[in-house]
Amino acid sequence: MAQPKGTVVLAYSGGLDTSCILVWLKEQGYDVVAYLANIGQKEDFEAARKKALALGAKKVYIEDISREFVEEFIWPAVQANALYEDRYLLGTALARPCIARKLVEIAQREGAQHVAHGATGKGNDQVRFELTCYALCPKIKVVAPWRLPEFYQRFPGRRELMDYAKKHGIPVPVTPQTPWSMDENLMHISYEAGILENPKVIDHGRPASTAATGPGASRVPVKVTNAGDGATRSSALELFVYLNDIAGKHGVGRIDIVENRFVGMKSRGIYETPAGTILHHAHLDIEAFTMDREVRKIKQGLSLKFSELVYNGFWHSPECEFLRECIGRSQEPVAGTVRLSVFKGQVYILGREAPRSLYNEELVSMNVQGDYEPADATGFININSLR
Repeated sequence: MAQPKGTVVLAYSGGLDTSCILVWLKEQGYDVVAYLANIGQKEDFEAARKKALALGAKKVYIEDISREFVEEFIWPAVQANALYEDRYLLGTALARPCIARKLVEIAQREGAQHVAHGATGKGNDQVRFELTCYALCPKIKVVAPWRLPEFYQRFPGRRELMDYAKKHGIPVPVTPQTPWSMDENLMHISYEAGILENPKVIDHGRPASTAATGPGASRVPVKVTNAGDGATRSSALELFVYLNDIAGKHGVGRIDIVENRFVGMKSRGIYETPAGTILHHAHLDIEAFTMDREVRKIKQGLSLKFSELVYNGFWHSPECEFLRECIGRSQEPVAGTVRLSVFKGQVYILGREAPRSLYNEELVSMNVQGDYEPADATGFININSLR
């Protein structure tokens, strides 16, 4: 038997990796507390609890962090118009610091010196989990099995993991024929690895149809009303779940990309971000309608940096906190309503109104001169032509 090493809180999903890691940690002499975050995924949480206890966890925490995920992580990303490499809406990157924050909280509650996760040694999630843990509790010790030679040399592939699971009576939902890895939360579903590692392999998405909806915006989204049946949702979580349902049925927010991981390699991922895509388009529109041009130029640069920081795992860094403050300050005039429709995977803006709009219909009209002297444009053009 291994020497006792104290208590470790494991970020547990119930899948192949973390189920095997739970048993392996016990072999190494740890008392294991399993923590499963409810972040909007479709999961039988009670079955996961029973499974973790059966595998030897001394305690299981199942924490519903869906609301704080929307209000404290997704809403700032919507305000920032956050996109990584012009396309990725950061579903996993936003979820990880939210999950890891609760991981640290449970470790402190349990008096545990160690936390553990099942992220691989090649991916971004290891960085996201651990930077959050160290930011919130600098003395915490992280056990990352996929970076320990005694683990990854013993389990060089999923076949060896499944053999280990069979030997130890660990029920797992995957088989050798499973074609890819999937991660789900409220913000998105991602698919990667397996057959998708070949960038030529075509992923056939689901068919799209039509629908109409109209999300409102007031610094953060506050209400969505379906123009067809008048249904309204106002709380952050209900609003987001409703938009996911509407947009998801019609193929909105599905992308197939090759991205640059923080650790240095390119990877192929397929993402579905239905509600996030609708809100991204709605917010972009109302922001353009209400924000000063020069402020918006600066804010676009901040948004780019914000997206990189979040993707790379620096949510709790001083610079990311500073950016969130700056971006939040820019949102003061961004209040209004956007009407839109979704059709065959696309989002179409139909109209907008805002109490602090900077759009002046009389000034811009071709039919009314307004408070503008056309002759002044001659000097403006001459000055700009000098160079």
